[in-house]
Amino acid sequence: MNFIKQSRKILTTFVLITVLMITTACASGTVTQSDRTTAPPAIGRNVAYSELERGNTPTGQSFGNWVVQTSRGLVQDAYVRDNNKLGVVISPQVRPNEVKPLAKSLAQGFRKNFPEQNLTVLVYGPDKKLILTAKYNSQTNQIQYS
Repeated sequence: MNFIKQSRKILTTFVLITVLMITTACASGTVTQSDRTTAPPAIGRNVAYSELERGNTPTGQSFGNWVVQTSRGLVQDAYVRDNNKLGVVISPQVRPNEVKPLAKSLAQGFRKNFPEQNLTVLVYGPDKKLILTAKYNSQTNQIQYS
């Protein structure tokens, strides 16, 4: 039984990494300077959570939509802010030991779409509480988790 659980975990991680790598390689990842300097929209108090944008730039909006659509149910919601911060709300089906590999996959895909800058991936649980932060350093090409 333990072998089946281990195999499922490895297969899920592999599938997500493969999907992220293939689709980000095919996506256009050009980011203009105007995308980086766009001010975030003002969000009023009467805006419901489901009405928030997935990105505060067109490129960020597209990437946030893409993450949710290609995650095969692992990511319930995603948002991109300032083209260097990705926040994702994971679904209950993601096991605790799968969170770090998922964050790494997301950071790799995020890096391909927003190159040459330091990036942050914030992973939130289904209850929308922060459970993991992955910071990618573009100079060292390393990811730090906290």
